[in-house]
Amino acid sequence: MIYLLDASVLISAHGLYYPVDRVPEFWEWLLHHAEIGEIKVPIEIFEEVKEGPEDEGRDLLFDWITDADVKEALLLKEEVDPTLVNQVVGEGYAPDLTDSELEQLGRDPFLIAYALADAGSRCVVTAESSKPSKKRQNRRIPDVCKGLKIRSIGTFELVKELDFSTSWHK
Repeated sequence: MIYLLDASVLISAHGLYYPVDRVPEFWEWLLHHAEIGEIKVPIEIFEEVKEGPEDEGRDLLFDWITDADVKEALLLKEEVDPTLVNQVVGEGYAPDLTDSELEQLGRDPFLIAYALADAGSRCVVTAESSKPSKKRQNRRIPDVCKGLKIRSIGTFELVKELDFSTSWHK
């Protein structure tokens, strides 16, 4: 199984519960799983994380993700299939989105398209929560994935599935 990370996973982990400078074990664990091919980030999502939210902690996440070894291990080394991106947009969001609505989608359709390329062995990981009532460009990643029969999990499910742990000894 390859877990494809959404930008929200890295940004939320750093900003809320696993800051790069406070829980380095989490980031080492991510890197380890990236090196063995279990965790990957498509280039479109990588760029989104690099651009990241402007806050005081952004530099630490930026430094981590742009480290040459991290980037090499983390990046999914394939190009997106434009046909699959179109399928994700048309079937997952709406077939008649306006240009403005398409712009609001951001890079999510790319992430989902990479998973759709091999849905049996890929899983999308996102910090977004399901909101089935949302429509068109406002649909959430878990709901789009469900409609396209792509497995989607949250950060803490990933942590559990790949057995992240840290210990503190007094």
